[in-house]
Amino acid sequence: MITNLKQRNRHYLAAVVLGTALATLGGDSASAQEIPGQAMADVSRYCTACWRNARLPVDRWGDCTQEVFRRLLERLEPAAWNQVLLDESAERRELMRAIDAVKKRTQRERRWSPCNDAVADPRETHERQLQEERDAVRQAADAVLTPRQKQIVNLTCAGWSVADMAKELSTSPARVSDEKYKAIHKLRAHFQSA
Repeated sequence: MITNLKQRNRHYLAAVVLGTALATLGGDSASAQEIPGQAMADVSRYCTACWRNARLPVDRWGDCTQEVFRRLLERLEPAAWNQVLLDESAERRELMRAIDAVKKRTQRERRWSPCNDAVADPRETHERQLQEERDAVRQAADAVLTPRQKQIVNLTCAGWSVADMAKELSTSPARVSDEKYKAIHKLRAHFQSA
């Protein structure tokens, strides 16, 4: 009983949406009668799944589905609606185009917000924070590290690998790793005591 009521409500919803779309187009009722009711219901269910997957606001689903119907009515003959959900058909490509266009338009509308000049650029804050941290590390390095350890820390910060540093400093990679380990521990102890 409840299932029949739900199915009947879906058909009514599909008919209302299609009727509204036809009215906005100025279409005649004869072409609306030629479109199979099951095809309208199937397209409506498919659209609902698309809107859910695209995370569109639920209150916009009906409008979006109506827009898809409007676009399909402009581009497809009523007899072609039975082909709209078949794989590899021109009608399905038309449905996909309509759904994609409506989805993208709705997503753009959601994301639009007025620009506020009073909002600070977060990149500036992040860059300033990084610069302050680097300055603190340089000061601590001057205070607690040997010249060789400072050079290894600077090369590490510049993105050098241990093997490249070993070639540059004319020493073994194991020695560079050892010096780097000692330097990091000295810096960590310095910042923990501060």
